[in-house]
Formats: sequence, C-alpha cells, structure tokens
Amino acid sequence: MLRRFSYLTLLLVLLALLAADYGWLNFSRIIDERAGDQLLRWHAPRHPATSDIVVIDIDQKSLEVMNEDAGKWPWPRSTHAELIMALSAQQPRAIVFDILFNELDVDRPDADALFRETVATTPNVLFPTLLLNEGSSNFKAGELPKSLQITALPGANPQARPPLLLPNIVLPQHQRGGLINFAADGDGIGRNYYLYRDYQGWRIPALPTVLARQFGWPLPAHADSIRLNWHGERQHIPFADVYQDAQREKKQRPANEFRDKIVIIGTAAPGLWDLRPTPLDSLYPGVDILATAIDNLQHGDWLHSPPRGWFAVLAAALLLLLTLGFQRKVNTLKLGTLLLGLSVLALALGWYGLSRRYFLPLAAPLAWAWVYFWGAALLAYLAEKAQREQAIAMFGRVIDKRVVAELMNAGDIHKLKEAGSREITVLFSDIRGFTTLSETRSPEYIVNLLNRYFSRQVEIIFKHGGTLDKFIGDAIMAFWGAPVDDPDHARNAVAAAIEMSAELERFKTELTDLGADFDIGIGLHTGRAVVGFIGAEAQTNYTTIGDTVNLASRIEGLTKGVSRVLVSDATRAACADEFEFIPHGSHHVKGREQPVDLFEPREKR
Repeated sequence: MLRRFSYLTLLLVLLALLAADYGWLNFSRIIDERAGDQLLRWHAPRHPATSDIVVIDIDQKSLEVMNEDAGKWPWPRSTHAELIMALSAQQPRAIVFDILFNELDVDRPDADALFRETVATTPNVLFPTLLLNEGSSNFKAGELPKSLQITALPGANPQARPPLLLPNIVLPQHQRGGLINFAADGDGIGRNYYLYRDYQGWRIPALPTVLARQFGWPLPAHADSIRLNWHGERQHIPFADVYQDAQREKKQRPANEFRDKIVIIGTAAPGLWDLRPTPLDSLYPGVDILATAIDNLQHGDWLHSPPRGWFAVLAAALLLLLTLGFQRKVNTLKLGTLLLGLSVLALALGWYGLSRRYFLPLAAPLAWAWVYFWGAALLAYLAEKAQREQAIAMFGRVIDKRVVAELMNAGDIHKLKEAGSREITVLFSDIRGFTTLSETRSPEYIVNLLNRYFSRQVEIIFKHGGTLDKFIGDAIMAFWGAPVDDPDHARNAVAAAIEMSAELERFKTELTDLGADFDIGIGLHTGRAVVGFIGAEAQTNYTTIGDTVNLASRIEGLTKGVSRVLVSDATRAACADEFEFIPHGSHHVKGREQPVDLFEPREKR
C-alpha cells in the first residue's frame, strides 16, 4: 500500500511540474533544443546547400594576400567597389554584403565615393542593417529610406526613432537591404532567424525577407522568425581569388561563375569576430547563418515546429504507463528496456521529422519519463531494501541469517512467507531438574547459565538448517522443513539432536559443581503440521501447530530414565539409512490410543 502510494505521489508531483513546464516556465525546452542540435549535426551533412548561393569569403588567406593590394583590414571601400563591378559583369541575381558600412572612412573619402557611385549603378546590391538594443537614431521611422521596406503597423508611434545601424556610406535611395540581427535562444545558441523585428509599431524586415519579397519566395504566415534547417558545407570562394582574377587581363576563373546566383560577401576569418554559436558549431560564421536563412526561404525548407504543448500529453501518457507498470510490479529492468526502446524510436522519429522539414520536440517528454523511471526505481529499491531488512529481522531470529540473505539475493523471499500444511520434523529439548536448579542458584546465575547453554544449542540447530520456533522457559522448540523446503529434514534434525547431546557433554565440563546434575532430554517426531505466522493482528510469530508438535513434546517427556535423545518410528523411517537406531520399546502417550515406538539414534560406526 505504501509503495503504491509512493508511485502515485511521484506521479502527481511530476504531473504538477509538467503542467508548470509546458504551461509557462518551459524549463525543459533546453532538453528539446539540445537534443535537436545533436540531430541537426547528424542531419546537416545529408542536407546539401544549394549551388545558387555562393559565399565570397574574406578568410584568413584573403586577409594575408590582400595586404599588398588593399593594406590591413578594414580595406578601403574601393576594394569592394571593384569586386561589385567584377561580379555585376557576370549578372548575378543579387550581391549581398554581410559587412556593415555604417561609418564613413574619413581618411579615404575617394574610396567611399567610388563605392557610392558603384552601388548607384548596380541595383541588385543589398546591405545589412542592425537594430541595436538601446539608443535612438537621428531619423524617425517614417523618414527612413523606402528601400528598407520599413512599414507601420496599426497604432505605430509616429515619433519612433529605431536605433538602426544603416549603410550610411551610400545614398539613402540606394540603401537596400535588411536586418542581420543574431537570434540567440536563452542558452546563447542561434537556432532561428528573424524575418522582421518590431519597434514601437514599426516593422523592420530582415535581409533574407527583403530578398524573398524581391524574388517572390513564399514567407511563413504569422511568424516573426524561422527555425533554420542547417545545410552541409556551402561553397566558399576566397575574396582574394576573385578580386585578383578580376584585375588580370587574361581571366583564369570561369567567365559566368556567378551568373544567376546570389553572391554573399562576408567573413569566416576568426580575427574578424563574425563567428556565432549555432547547433552545428560554437564558432559558426555569421555569413553562413545568413546564407542558410536565404537558402531556406528560397526553397521553403525551413523547419516547422508543432506547438510544444501537444507533447505534454505524450509526457503525461508515458508517466501514467510507467506508474501502472510499477504498481503492477512489472520487472524494473523490463520497464527500463521498454523506455530505452521508446527513446530509440523517438530518435528515429526526430530524424525522420527533420527529413520532412519538421522539428519534433520529443526529448523533453522522454526526459520526464526517465525522471519518473529513476525515481520509481529508487522507490522500488527502497521498498525492496525495507522488505529485506524486515525479512532478515523477522526470520533471522528463527533461522540462520545467512540462509535468509541467500534467499533474498536469489529472489526467493516468497519461500519464507509461504504458509500451510507441510511435512516437517519437530524437536523439543528440555533441561532436567531445572526447577530444583533454579531454587539453589541466584537469578543472575541462572540467566547467565541459560544464555550460554541456549547460544551453543541454537548455533547447532542453525548449523543443520533448523528453524528456531521458541524458547519455553528452559526448553527449546525447533523444526526442520520450513520455511525453507528441506527434503532431508528428518536426517538434519536427528544429526542436530546428536550434536546437541555431544555439545552438552562439553558444556557440562565447564559447570564444575553442576556438571553431574545438569542434563537434557530431546524428543523428535516427523509428520504433517501447519506452519506459518500465527497470533494476534498486532503481534504474530512464525510457528507450527498440530499433532506432530504435540507428539514431539510428549516424546521429549519420555526420555527421562530411557535415553537423552528419542525419536519416533516416523522419524526413524525417514532417515533409517543414515543412522543406527536402538529400539526402546513402545510407550503409551497421553492423547493417543496406540502406543508409540521410540528409538535412540546414534552415528553409524
């Protein structure tokens, strides 16, 4: 009852936490995200990037090679102007910069002028903008260039001055492009890309959104961002290679290398600090994040995410199934194996979902299930431990604790608790003249004497696999054949009786003045008896009752003047080949009409 209550309590606690998690706290979202990151790392190499989007990379090699032509970074804007002219000659669909041009180069105004003039004659060049977290600009949102496609939403603040970093080195009418703000989740990793940002009622589009509108690519409805569907390695061409080839009279690169392509100019060089944490890498080039977003919009293959709340139902169902399994005492290993199988299935479903452009947050429901499993497994362990301790405490008083431990380790504790009628051998042992002895010695002496005597005799009973029923004053009652099954119970009982008699002789040598007067009688009988827990509800004892018990007690009473150990004919017959039996005639026993044949057992010579 306690264990079922514990499983139910654990379920209720986890369901309450589950409701808080999926309701508003979302503290397990990170589990879904990190598991999704791993799947995306495996999936991205199998999701090739389109060849229509090419990155011209200002990589480390270009920074070194361009030292002679352009000097150290930042290069004069004329260098970029020359690249624009070389690219536009090949008629690309768009030339997209992932470099901010918000500050004028006061030391090289002629270079800025050339860049400005080149952009004015090249209408398919787009620039990035950046929305800062604080501050304001010199212009109201409604006064910003129309080419930035900033629109007013209902209730927009007409005085809003969004803190935008704009491509100020070109004329306002040529400031085409959009935001490239990094969309970091709570753990700092960028898994999404903004489609637009709202500022005081003004909607500012992202650079990929501007491209999508320009080329007629469909945009997701009612969404301000997309979950990126990452690709394998994208084509990167060093900036220096393209630039230097453009300066040659005889070109070495293909003449139409960039025709009808979207060319993105950015940097992956570590020293230029445009690296961001993403699911694929903790230092992922920002230019490739932009390229991925553009690629996703071009092909409509960004990842869709079902509402996360739906998966709370799955988590609750798993918790309920596990609760049912633990309450019905299904093997914990089997439940763990089943849950492991479900985890593998969820992994396969997550992989399949990515192939179908879906991100399935299955990890958190499984994490909830595993939390319940380990919590319930701990409860089951504690319950089993308590049961072991209870069984050892309960049965350790009547049988050898080593036997109890072996049965517990083998999982046979039920054998200790089985009750009913069974074939056993009962032994009674009583001290002769104990009443007279107790009258001539102090109570302390008698208690010490009995403790020493009982300790030796009980050790022998346990040694031969017997069960100690009880002490009755100066008498010992024990039996063999329960609670542990013992087909040789009669032989073991007789062997114990013979050794108890021999031990008595050794014990008597320590009693000095009492040695001659201290003696015992032992009686044994084999037959069927009821064995189990008997007593009141508040207190029970593991014992045996029945005619077999009564007869064993009567036989012990007949030993005086006949033999120290006497056994019934039933006991003799059960182990006749193991010992020598000396007959001591038939005796009338109280409560029986037929006389009882008694025998004295001895070790075979």
